[in-house]
Amino acid sequence: MKILPFAIRNVGRNRQRTLITIAAMGLAGFIMVFYASLLNGFSQKIAENSVGMSIGDIQIHAEGYRNDPDLYKMVTNHSDIISQLSSRGLAASPRLYGFGLAATGSTSAGVRISGIDPVLEATVTNLHQNILEGSWLDPSDPKGVVIGKKLARTLNVDVGGEVVMVSQASDGSMANDIYRVRGILKSVGEGIDRGGFYLLNDEFRSLMVLPEGVHEIAIKRLNESSELFESTAIVSRLAPGFEVLDWHRLQPIVSRMLETNEAGTLIMLIITYSAVSMVILNAMLMSVFERIHEFGIMRAVGVTPMQVFSLIFTEAMLQALAASLLTLAVGVPVSLYYQTHGIDMSSLAGDLSFGGVAINPIWYCKVTPSSILIPIIFLFLITALAVLYPAIKAAVIQPVKAIYHR
Repeated sequence: MKILPFAIRNVGRNRQRTLITIAAMGLAGFIMVFYASLLNGFSQKIAENSVGMSIGDIQIHAEGYRNDPDLYKMVTNHSDIISQLSSRGLAASPRLYGFGLAATGSTSAGVRISGIDPVLEATVTNLHQNILEGSWLDPSDPKGVVIGKKLARTLNVDVGGEVVMVSQASDGSMANDIYRVRGILKSVGEGIDRGGFYLLNDEFRSLMVLPEGVHEIAIKRLNESSELFESTAIVSRLAPGFEVLDWHRLQPIVSRMLETNEAGTLIMLIITYSAVSMVILNAMLMSVFERIHEFGIMRAVGVTPMQVFSLIFTEAMLQALAASLLTLAVGVPVSLYYQTHGIDMSSLAGDLSFGGVAINPIWYCKVTPSSILIPIIFLFLITALAVLYPAIKAAVIQPVKAIYHR
């Protein structure tokens, strides 16, 4: 018996039921492709805001600095380390940190003072591209600073306004100076938004009387295909005696969230397709009960139980194939559209953060092979499972009883 022609004929016998079944399967597939793409885009944006905006792939600190950010805990031979990292295809940027009080008029706020090299920092993070107002740091403007958006709101200062900085220098003297706000950052993370105060590293050294050393070296892999674990091992060998951590250990909450995204997609697949499997099971059972007499005649003329099973199974797979094509025809173009334009959630989300990392209120899809293939593969698997009972029931039918069935 030629199973495929029979299966194609049977699928078209009750077109209304077939179309409803295919539509339900295609809708579930579309939902899952769009959901997986949106989750991929959300995860990518969180990773970009966490790693690409401030942390970098890897960081070097003096032992114990992260637990106790003391001004005197320094990486002293940073120039040699950065030079060696550069020769290994790793971009690196030195950073200096301190704490102080920023004031404008009668308003003040505690800030984390960050001294950076704007040229080297641009090779490691994209913070320089995240300016809301004004412009980024410039070596020709040593008194120009860039601050977080919430800090600017707290101090009630705009671009061009003056900010007085007061702190304690490394020699115990009072560190104070007046700076001009050169730029205000978009939302990056709660810490930077509320207390980010960026200035040139030379100006930081002058303010805090810190002639040498740095508190942190942020590193980025220039070759994104290289393994993070291997790059971290290379950095550890080049910086013996210092604490070397990758971004997964620096941001464990964000890392765990990204790791569980696949599990979240799997759970959503199971929930969505479980409902669809009921539709498939019902449709195939109805198809089998309508054709009991036909199956009895087929068995009587020599059609084997396996051939009957294969016939029902093939009918279900043909409907899954049609649903998959429908999924591709609708789900992929819609996901690609929102990959470019995004979904504006600002009216619902506003300024949100997760694990200290800002969440962009405009959510973008990210279409990947896995976001397309996994929902389709699951669709075929769920269809195969749902059709087992109807196919077995048709295969084991007794010919004589089936022929006289009414």
